[in-house]
Amino acid sequence: MNCLLQRVLNARVEVSANIVGQIESGLLVFVGIEQQDDKHIVKKMAEKIIAYRLFADENHKMNLNVQEAQGDILLVSQFTLAANTRKGMRPSFSTAAKPEISEPLFMQLSEMITTLYKPPQMGVFGADMQVSLCNDGPVSFVLSL
Repeated sequence: MNCLLQRVLNARVEVSANIVGQIESGLLVFVGIEQQDDKHIVKKMAEKIIAYRLFADENHKMNLNVQEAQGDILLVSQFTLAANTRKGMRPSFSTAAKPEISEPLFMQLSEMITTLYKPPQMGVFGADMQVSLCNDGPVSFVLSL
């Protein structure tokens, strides 16, 4: 599983010109699920997303996690994060999990984040989405498990 975390001042996801998820200050998390991922990986990633320190403390050091910063979370499925880009000039998606595997795992990630912190806002799995954001910093990290 690969997740791209972006610290944002705000972010929103639209599907067919309708806003389906929107947050103010917090984390926009793009989620790429791979074939070998399972519920154990999902649990570890949820814990890492909540605990990862990328918000500034009173000394302007990245010492606070999303919960300590009281930020929101917006989850967006993005199978392209599971692409193999090592060879050639075109990505291979052979390592990405099929939708029938990745959609339940994506939903489990949302449920686990809800259990650990609070319900995230979400994009629509498999939809053609338009994502708008104001990256704060910019601060972006790729988490892999």
